[in-house]
Amino acid sequence: HASFLQESMLSSASGFKNYRGILNWCVVMLVLSNARLFLENLLRYGILVDPIQVVSLFLKDPYSWPAACLVIVSNVFIFVALYTERKLAMGSISEKVGLLIYIFNLTVILCFPMVVVLKLPSITPVGGAFALGVYTILFLKLYSYKDVNRWCRERTQVKARRTNPRVVNGHVKPFLEIFYMYYFVFAPTLCYELNFPRSESIRMGFLLRRLFEMWMVPIIRSSMKPLQEMDYSRMTERLLRLAVPNHLIWLIFFYCFFHSSMNFVAELLRFGDREFYRDWWNSETITYFWQNWNIPVHKWCLRHFYKPLLRIGAGKLLSQSAVFFASAFFHEYLVSVPLRMFRLWAFMGMMAQLPLAWFVARFLRGNYGNAAVWLSLIIGQPIAVLMYVHDYYVTHCQDDPTISEAL
Repeated sequence: HASFLQESMLSSASGFKNYRGILNWCVVMLVLSNARLFLENLLRYGILVDPIQVVSLFLKDPYSWPAACLVIVSNVFIFVALYTERKLAMGSISEKVGLLIYIFNLTVILCFPMVVVLKLPSITPVGGAFALGVYTILFLKLYSYKDVNRWCRERTQVKARRTNPRVVNGHVKPFLEIFYMYYFVFAPTLCYELNFPRSESIRMGFLLRRLFEMWMVPIIRSSMKPLQEMDYSRMTERLLRLAVPNHLIWLIFFYCFFHSSMNFVAELLRFGDREFYRDWWNSETITYFWQNWNIPVHKWCLRHFYKPLLRIGAGKLLSQSAVFFASAFFHEYLVSVPLRMFRLWAFMGMMAQLPLAWFVARFLRGNYGNAAVWLSLIIGQPIAVLMYVHDYYVTHCQDDPTISEAL
């Protein structure tokens, strides 16, 4: 056989990209390592997970479901938005009046659950975080619903209606039925469309695989004493010990939520657009990561926040900074309110992404940039987690001798 120039497969110059076997190896190693830890803890300590304790994360009183009631009340805001759109479509109210109703509705969506969570002691931090997450998603969805329907009305006013009452200028007129509204509310997207892409049927095999994957939920426990005693060497050691399991949990959360759960819901609703994430793991810049790890939020920010800012004359840097500021606000909102303490760690962590993004883009390239992104994910999140857990421990658990002794 004649010899010719050929790169090794693992060299970037080879152009080889099929690493599925290595991915499967990582999964097998992850399962085996966790299985060993599970068996070791089971033999040493027995079964530590008490179902009652798991339920108590969501409920203090089994006969009182305040967080669930809070979620049910969110239907009021959905009906207000739908009723407003119907009145606007009929011309019963002006665009200015409609905008004022929307501003009031969207403001209350953010403020009402926050006040309830802060004032109602029976809502647990986990239940509060879940309820606020639902209201935040609803806020983003209804904001998109408002914008898209307004854009459709503006197109309708430009040219006369054609024969088909549903079609104006080649654009589908808004569907203002309750069914279509709730389809959008439950669909795994934040951006409203006049005509969502739909798959032909529900694949039961695909649905069951995603359902099985959603049951893999990890639980970890760590000590606060080094932080409380301000032992910096032990703090660093605990941080490094927490970094890997925290990162693995984050990766499992990403797969479970963005792949398994959202595909499960999409399959049930026959929702066709399944681009919930892109190849963020190949990120060589911080900006690329934030643009690709959460596509529904990225699309919403681009469509309803970033581009409108550019259209009114804001520069790219100012617009990007505004997007990060809004993201930082919601991160802090979803953490501080359920924990009932305001420390701004999540807010500052998000805003710190701006100088970090500049540094990585300016000084690092290729694999070095990718390594920097991974390092920020592996080390950055545990720092924020430790700060919140420390502050929560000091505020709520420090004077409890049983908890202090257990930790």
